[in-house]
Amino acid sequence: MTAATASINTDRSDVDARLSSYRLQPLTAWRAMRRLLKDKEDTVQVFVIMRALSGKAVPKGYRRLLATAEGGRQAYLRDEFADKLQDRDWVAQFGPGTVGAAYRDFIAPRGLSAYGLAEESRKARGGEDIDLEHPFAWYGRRMRDVHDVWHVLTGYGTDALGEACVVAFSYAQTKSLGFAFIAAMGARQFEKARTGLPYQRAVMQAWRNGRRSAWLPALDYEALFAEPLESARKRLNIATPDIYQSIPAERRDRFPEAEGQAEVAATAAAAA
Repeated sequence: MTAATASINTDRSDVDARLSSYRLQPLTAWRAMRRLLKDKEDTVQVFVIMRALSGKAVPKGYRRLLATAEGGRQAYLRDEFADKLQDRDWVAQFGPGTVGAAYRDFIAPRGLSAYGLAEESRKARGGEDIDLEHPFAWYGRRMRDVHDVWHVLTGYGTDALGEACVVAFSYAQTKSLGFAFIAAMGARQFEKARTGLPYQRAVMQAWRNGRRSAWLPALDYEALFAEPLESARKRLNIATPDIYQSIPAERRDRFPEAEGQAEVAATAAAAA
């Protein structure tokens, strides 16, 4: 065995070891959650939580992908969907009423971009693994890149409640505990205000909707973008989030400050 061959084998072993580490890291997740509760826009903490609590969700999801006809085709092609989403000409081609047009209208006023989200994912500790040339890493990138598309399909906004709901939907789809943790903590923070508004019911409905809908990771997203949005929702059995919609928009966008700060302080004391 040459030195070069030994180096390649060592590198491959290192990659396999890094991607095959399924140990849950609840303390890391909890610390990131405390930071996220203080600043909903700190997207890096979401990726820290997801990495800490992903467990075997990624390899299981990838194997499920391979077990479907379209999912297997997508895995064979191994396209990077972020490149398509970042291509303004490609996104601009979709006519009114389509998924692609709805996605375009969703990201533009919010200043969102696929590459921006990808860059945030790399800032998390160990985030460099997301760019590895490995099937599990590719699947992880795919799940990251479709996040805003799932917002569009499900009808949830980027307000605090909308994010809690879309991750509850995502937990039902992926079984990743990171999604469950973020959704549960989000619902709890809202409920602490005791406003009588159905925050927790909205999050639970999102989880149920995710269980009942088609399995979204296996979709051909390029073809989906040309489909009328309402037709796509019907085909994929994605229900209307009527409980979320019943809550006034101005009451969805932030946790009640006093209650949220008190909760963080109490839980931090308990963890100390």
